[in-house]
Amino acid sequence: MREALNTIISDFQERRLPVCTRRETVFPVLPGKATVVMGMRRVGKTWFCYQRIADLLAQGVEKSRIIYLNFDDDRLLDFSVADFQTILDVYYARWPENKERRCYFFFDEIQVINCWESFIRRLLDTEDVQVTLTGSSSKMLSADIATSLRGRTVNCEIFPFSFREMLMAKGVFTVIPDHPGSRDTGKLRHALAEYGQWGGFPEVTAADVSLKREIVRSYMETVLFKDVIERHKVANVLALRHLMTAILSQPGQQFSVNKLHNTLKSKGIPCAKNALYEYIDHLADAYFAHRLPLYSDSARVRQVNPDKMYGNDLALHGLVLNRFGVEQGYTLETLVFLHLRRSGRQLFYVRDRDNREIDFLTIDPTSGKRALIQVCANISAPETLARELRAFNAPPNEARDAEKIVVTLDDSRDFDGGISAIPAWKFLNT
Repeated sequence: MREALNTIISDFQERRLPVCTRRETVFPVLPGKATVVMGMRRVGKTWFCYQRIADLLAQGVEKSRIIYLNFDDDRLLDFSVADFQTILDVYYARWPENKERRCYFFFDEIQVINCWESFIRRLLDTEDVQVTLTGSSSKMLSADIATSLRGRTVNCEIFPFSFREMLMAKGVFTVIPDHPGSRDTGKLRHALAEYGQWGGFPEVTAADVSLKREIVRSYMETVLFKDVIERHKVANVLALRHLMTAILSQPGQQFSVNKLHNTLKSKGIPCAKNALYEYIDHLADAYFAHRLPLYSDSARVRQVNPDKMYGNDLALHGLVLNRFGVEQGYTLETLVFLHLRRSGRQLFYVRDRDNREIDFLTIDPTSGKRALIQVCANISAPETLARELRAFNAPPNEARDAEKIVVTLDDSRDFDGGISAIPAWKFLNT
């Protein structure tokens, strides 16, 4: 293992960092705490670390003060908890002067090594280091963090490219205009149509169109086998596949476990309801899917109104839906959900006092500012417009002073009651 670590460290020191599309997510750093970067596989966690390393180098930090290890590297297949000390032995033997200087350790996919958390705790306590960890788990092995690293981590989530990041990655703009003219607006609309079909996975964004679908399919298989079946010892693969397909085929709809259970039963696929609930937890843990709960102070009301479900990217939904373009309401709603999910705001769907549904209620956890958001691709028909606006007339008491927004495909206008219609290409750039 010593030889393998020597080689990996040397390789990192010798190679150039790849040129990255800059992510808009802030890289959090706090003294004495490890930064934990979480997200689904292939969303760009490693490249986000490269971005941080490039920033350190630009600030004058020598590369010898930086170490990067990916524990998915085949040369580390035999790595065990006893080998963590070997990392320090090899590194400080090469640069003993770094014992007296701040160093920066990046450990990618560290959760594949048992008992990793004890080493990280010791490292933070005994060495002058800033530690970054990545993992494809929303809990990031939260049981381990809770026991050994409580209060010693600061978390950060990475998602596929946002619409703004996709525009930069594709070279549509070098600087996104705040007030686009008709030409730039046309470019934004065209880019939105592509984003609605293929989403924002970095590799998919750059790939030839003939390869995109197969790449996304491979991501889905990786989550299935590595992040659910292997990690959680799931044996009922057939039921799990049906669950993944069911989630992706009905974005933005209340997800009924009872209905899926009955469907599986009719097909002769045995699976207990409790197992399906556990599988949903596993998929959410792997960032494959996200829940949207109903906003209510009543536990009973929340219980009888199931969560809505959304996949982590539009391209995942596109695998199972025959038509997936921004002119489709559920596509636009999914884009808006993912945009809001990235923002870090608390997020719910709500029912007004007359039991009409509002797509999203957002709450800023810092300021408490609230917004009610409806999504409708086309509000040109009077009856459609009336239906979308009607739900704002009797919002829950806690949201009476909330900002009121209708996200549309192209419409931009104001209505009575402080309601604003905003085109999606503009909303997704906020």
